[in-house]
Amino acid sequence: MTNKSHQTLPAWTYTSDAFLELEKRYLFLNNWQLICHSSNIPNSGDFFTFNFFNERLVAIRNEEGEINVFHNVCSHRATKLLEEDGNCGKRIRCPYHAWSYDLSGNLKSVPHEDQFREFKKEEHNLKKVQMEIFFGFIFAKVIPSSTPSVADQFSPYFDELSLYKLEELKPLGRVTMRPRNVNWKQVADNYVDALHIPVAHPGLSGLVGNSYGIELSKNGGYVHKMWGDLNKTRKKNLSNDLYKKLLPESNHLPQDKQMHWSYYRLWPNLAFDVYPDQMDFMQFIPINANKTLIREIPYALSDERREMKAARYLNWRINREVNAEDTELINLVQEGMETSAFVSGPLAESEICLIDSAERIRNAIPVSTLDIEPNLQEISTLNQNLLDNKSMKNKNTFKTKSTQ
Repeated sequence: MTNKSHQTLPAWTYTSDAFLELEKRYLFLNNWQLICHSSNIPNSGDFFTFNFFNERLVAIRNEEGEINVFHNVCSHRATKLLEEDGNCGKRIRCPYHAWSYDLSGNLKSVPHEDQFREFKKEEHNLKKVQMEIFFGFIFAKVIPSSTPSVADQFSPYFDELSLYKLEELKPLGRVTMRPRNVNWKQVADNYVDALHIPVAHPGLSGLVGNSYGIELSKNGGYVHKMWGDLNKTRKKNLSNDLYKKLLPESNHLPQDKQMHWSYYRLWPNLAFDVYPDQMDFMQFIPINANKTLIREIPYALSDERREMKAARYLNWRINREVNAEDTELINLVQEGMETSAFVSGPLAESEICLIDSAERIRNAIPVSTLDIEPNLQEISTLNQNLLDNKSMKNKNTFKTKSTQ
């Protein structure tokens, strides 16, 4: 196999639903997915749901203040138990047959229980999902894997993130779902593509000047980081100028963070945008090979200053402009992927995050090294054979080294 480390993935991986099925198994369900922030469920009985592919999850706070994540599925007939977000009181009650569970997932009440033979309630509790709370954000992982904890993945940036008091954040609104008619990788790739910013984003480029930076985290590249310094502004723009003028100082931030924007991409499909005035997350949710939902919600510390409210509005306005520009760009790229003219393209050495992303997918799903899309019926078998061959090579390499 030729070395493809400085090339994009082949175009067919951006248009194939069969490939998305492999991504579901090897990229998404075995990696951490963000549900919400603990401030979204502050009280006993508060819940927040998250639907991902065919999985339905719910984060809920019990009477002791503990948060658990469960499969949002009744143990009786698989009915979805809770919708969107809210408060269920002291019981989770199935809308189909009224089976009810306490806030810790224990089955408590079964109508007509005497009609079930050899029935034991404790065998039919809600199924827990592996979870982690990181700086107040609630993550879950459906398929057990060796993926490090979220805290371990973010460890190189723990100190700088702790400056922002993320545990104390409150939601500024509700979750927004923004549809994009592109493959999820178009959104994720564009997020860490630094070379397009001076070309395609005059407003953002003017705001951060030449200060825009990019790096892979030093613990194996689990996090891709970008940043910009608003003190390096090089062009006049009304929204930019007003934002800088009105943004008040935040006492909890050091001087070098007062005008600093940071972006963190957690593999594979989560982005944290951290600003002096607020932060938000964006999650790239695949619907099919050619459609993605961007799931997002902003959070901020409590601050009633008029200047801060104005700065947050201007932040939103600046980012909406950037998002509109990005939407047009990723549509153009997706259209190009569907033509016969493009197979794959070269990546510059400075495009470290794009190189890393492509390599991670090639390692997890070796069939993505093929330039031509395999037959639909063969793709899963072929990918498994490539994984087996890769595993065997790794074992043989280990044996050779161990005998030296």
